[in-house]
Amino acid sequence: MEGPTHLKATNDLRYEEKTRKREERETIDIRKEGSRGEKNNMDIISMLPAECISHIVSCTTPQDACRSSLVSHLFRIAADSDIVWERFLPQGYKEIISSSLNSLSKKDLYFHLCNHPIIIGNGNMSMALEKQSGKKCYMVGARRLSIIGGDTPRYWQWISLPESRFSQVAELKAVCWLDIQGYIETKNLSPRTTYAAYFVYQLSSQHNPRTAATPVTLRVAYEHSAVAVERSVILDPAPPHARYRGDGWFEIEMGEFVTEEDNATVVCSLVETSDYNCKSGLIVESIELRPKE
Repeated sequence: MEGPTHLKATNDLRYEEKTRKREERETIDIRKEGSRGEKNNMDIISMLPAECISHIVSCTTPQDACRSSLVSHLFRIAADSDIVWERFLPQGYKEIISSSLNSLSKKDLYFHLCNHPIIIGNGNMSMALEKQSGKKCYMVGARRLSIIGGDTPRYWQWISLPESRFSQVAELKAVCWLDIQGYIETKNLSPRTTYAAYFVYQLSSQHNPRTAATPVTLRVAYEHSAVAVERSVILDPAPPHARYRGDGWFEIEMGEFVTEEDNATVVCSLVETSDYNCKSGLIVESIELRPKE
């Protein structure tokens, strides 16, 4: 005969099995109800005009617009429309793009500006868009920078390099002190955005080793402000000091700032005035400002 203990264990197993099956049925019912709810929501959305969906999608981000195009054929039509991508393009873009780009759809134009920076400022600056957010990226070319001694041929020379987007870059011939400054007006950048500034450069094969080994001071601040981001680095292009960009140039982060004011000037500087040894072979392409990830 089976004892009380054995009967209790058998009843417990039966109870657990019934409980498990009931929970499985409840889970299936919940999933079915959720699917019906999602289907009903999609049915309601599908009743909206494509133009209405486009207006909704245009209030999101470029990344969200690309994702929404995968939802359905209707969403793809709405998310790819000019209504959406016109909102993601920067104000005043028509004034700076080439007339040859006018035939592109607004979406194609957006991604063209992400992948192909536009040269502006008499050929001394460039503007592009950050792909995920559509925020502006600016590069201030060497000709637009304030370089102490830059107009003195025995200190600096201006050369052309195929890997540069600009017609000329600055090559250091021989100086003891370095003083390079770049200025950018915040009205040209995206508002309420944290930006990082990067010093973009190379070292020529004939550079003086002290050029890469001597600490320089990088500083980013609003003009006339006592508050600044300041750091000391060396220009050695090897990691972790610098990062190779993949376009023939290296970059070092100079600092960051937030575009809180509509009409202010940010000053980005590289200075070395304490070492009297000669430096040479530094090639300056630009200072770039990109939205901080």
